[in-house]
Amino acid sequence: MSRILYILGIILIFFSIIEIFPFISDLISGSDNWVVFLFSSIFTLFVGVSLVLAGSNKAEKLTPRDAFSLTALVWLVIPFMGAIPFLFSIDSIGLVDSTFESISGLTTTGLTIFDDLDNVQPGILLWRSLLQWIGGIGIIVMSIAIFPLLRLGGMHFMTIEPLRGNDKALPRTFELAIAIGIIYFLLTIACLLSYIIFGMNFFDAVNYAMTTISTGGFSVHNKPFEYYDSLYIKFTAIFFMIIGVLPFTLYVKAIRKNILDIFSNSQVRFFLSFCFLVVLVLTFWFWLTTSQSFVQAFIFSSFNAISIITTTGFSSSDIGYWGSAYVFVLILAFSGGCSGSTSGSIKIFRYQLMLKFLKTQLDKLLHPHGVFVVRYENNNISSDIIFSVTSFFTLYLISWALLSSLIALTGSDFQVSISTAAASLTNVGPAVGMNANYQDFSSITKILMSIGMLVGRLELFIFFVFLLPSFWRDA
Repeated sequence: MSRILYILGIILIFFSIIEIFPFISDLISGSDNWVVFLFSSIFTLFVGVSLVLAGSNKAEKLTPRDAFSLTALVWLVIPFMGAIPFLFSIDSIGLVDSTFESISGLTTTGLTIFDDLDNVQPGILLWRSLLQWIGGIGIIVMSIAIFPLLRLGGMHFMTIEPLRGNDKALPRTFELAIAIGIIYFLLTIACLLSYIIFGMNFFDAVNYAMTTISTGGFSVHNKPFEYYDSLYIKFTAIFFMIIGVLPFTLYVKAIRKNILDIFSNSQVRFFLSFCFLVVLVLTFWFWLTTSQSFVQAFIFSSFNAISIITTTGFSSSDIGYWGSAYVFVLILAFSGGCSGSTSGSIKIFRYQLMLKFLKTQLDKLLHPHGVFVVRYENNNISSDIIFSVTSFFTLYLISWALLSSLIALTGSDFQVSISTAAASLTNVGPAVGMNANYQDFSSITKILMSIGMLVGRLELFIFFVFLLPSFWRDA
């Protein structure tokens, strides 16, 4: 436990340093809200240092139980620390709303309770973006350091596999995390510069760069991309949303070897092909059923489809504009990007494995005496991995149905309940939800949505393990 406290303390110290940036932003803009960030930073630093002193830095190997406990503590403590600036800001929004906004940021979901972003304090806007940026890199590091140890839903196979190939010398987890962190930062800078080149002001570009590469979807304007009305800015967003949901371990491999190695990965090829097909279908749908020209339909479909598939959640239209195509949009929310990325939802590789598994079952029906093995990237996939992936699918659908039912019990109608549950659980956010903001929802609904966002971001199993009596009995 001392090792866990030490790691949590280090994370909180880093968190307190990050709060300096919105503090500076409010000072520059002349907002009195800078006091809130100064207080929050000092308080978080105090708690972090206390945990470091109370903990131990002994080089002990984390057990699966330790990994579960660390993950749970991080996602319990950090959201409350992140909520402090919202809670005590000039436009205080209450404990439930503050925690909701913080969780939405850290899980890169993008749901918000703010109904007028154009009049929100600049420090708060920057803090929302920073939460998503931190959440994005945090989930990547967790996917390579924590999830494989927990063997969740096939993730232990997929996060390291892209690095293998013919290279037997895999980087250590710490070295890999540092390399990915540097790449993540550089991609954010590249996105920032691209936005500035195509007409964004510096403050907006900083915010959108962080929420794009993290596939978070928070905005600084009520109508994010209509505010600039720039085709170049939209396609910049599309490009970096896709960059954010490709396996970051592949970027490490590409730097070490060949940039084209990214496209040699079957998961990447499948994902890009899927995106192309979806954009094509939606383009023809809107071209044939609306007054849009083919080019307009293509631009609209490309931006919104990629935003949903990558679980970013940027939206360039009211959800009612989709009409009957909204059912298709809801299904897209359950796709997600690649493993080892900032993306939420189910993830593409699980669909690949399920399709391959179904093919082997059909082959067995045709050839009862044959021996068929699921293969992925020239590797035999064990039955344990297939069972884990199948269990994940089942649990995901059950969780969606349960969350939808609970939200409906709070008074929401059926369509709002299923869309809100999907927006929360998949971490897609406002592009799927029926509401632009959730300020008017009841506190219990917001709490349920917050739990849904956390459950989805933590790959479900981590949350449900804590509901098992055996976990606590053997502790």
